[in-house]
Amino acid sequence: MHFDLLISGAGPAGLCLAQAMSGQGLSIGIVEQQPQAAIAGPAFDGREIALTQPSAATLRRLGLWDRIQAFDAAALSPLRDARVMNGPSPFALVIGHGLAARSELGWLVSNHLIRRAAWEAMQDSMVRHCDITLLAGEAVTQVAVNADAAQVTLAGGATHRARLLVAADSRFSTTRRAVGIGAAMHDFGRSMLVCQVTHELPHEHVAWEWFGHGQTLALLPMNGDPATGAHRASVVLTLPHQQIEPLLTLDEDDFSAQITRRFDTRLGAMRLTSTRHAYPLVGVYPHRLVAPRFACVGDAAVGMHPVTAHGFNFGLLSVEALSRELLQSHAAARDIGAPEPLARYQRTHRLATRPLYEATRLVATLYTAEARPARLLRDTALRVAERLTPFKHAIAAQLAGGR
Repeated sequence: MHFDLLISGAGPAGLCLAQAMSGQGLSIGIVEQQPQAAIAGPAFDGREIALTQPSAATLRRLGLWDRIQAFDAAALSPLRDARVMNGPSPFALVIGHGLAARSELGWLVSNHLIRRAAWEAMQDSMVRHCDITLLAGEAVTQVAVNADAAQVTLAGGATHRARLLVAADSRFSTTRRAVGIGAAMHDFGRSMLVCQVTHELPHEHVAWEWFGHGQTLALLPMNGDPATGAHRASVVLTLPHQQIEPLLTLDEDDFSAQITRRFDTRLGAMRLTSTRHAYPLVGVYPHRLVAPRFACVGDAAVGMHPVTAHGFNFGLLSVEALSRELLQSHAAARDIGAPEPLARYQRTHRLATRPLYEATRLVATLYTAEARPARLLRDTALRVAERLTPFKHAIAAQLAGGR
């Protein structure tokens, strides 16, 4: 088959890109190695996504927001403030919603609900516009790009051509590598364990990032448990790889007791209420985001460390930036796969992401170092930052959309 746009990967970024491009007279293909049933019914994977206000606006525009609310009235939880802490000290750097003149800095929502909403929105576009073709259940085995077209070969032997091929298949994108684009990777030597818990004391919808000694803890405030009304949160525990595995197999009571201790009982007793999931922490930044007839979006464009919670937000930002360039070219009757719109997209997305990617890498390295000078330096940095109101305003404005 021949498409105008062929997307490799039916995760949230790939589906959102298809949704953003649908209804404009373009033929769109999506290639995904998972079977269609897995795309349509994504399982809970432990990950809670902290959405900035601009990302929330994108989900509303693409029709995902209302779908998520329809799935679960308690699914979208406001993030009012953020606290950053170091070691056992009660001192915290506080980024308050009042700095951005909004009632919340952003929103929290489960990753699997975003995926489900993206699938249903894309299905609706398929019916209304008849311009999206899903090729599920087969992996891409070969990729060839030149000045005229991109071509992919699937495991079953079928070949498909497009004016533009877009990789949206994870930070370790095989499509990106097949095109010949390498990436700088930083393995932090740690994994994160994610799960949901209930706890005794209210979190007041404040997110925590707690750089403890030997561990990093994050708490993402969720709405109360729909069944019991209990205070509820997603917790993220970051440890060296070898220390994560035993925690995955602890019985529920022992794990709950350990999480309570790790949080120093600051929210009272905690109780595990979900399955547990672990992910290695590897930052990835490709050497290029585009090639002839090719571009990357989502994690294939930037694979972030989760400490700043910008991974999915950058993914949506890439969808917005690329779709804007492509639709402008299409509206002007120009080739969407031409070098000029791709070059503009690469420049825009790199300027938006590279500084924070590098800053995040440095922060994650500093705040996981266990030497005494590093501990003192990071405590000093937090205290100085707490006094820098313009700095705090800038962070709040970024999260809340600059208002």
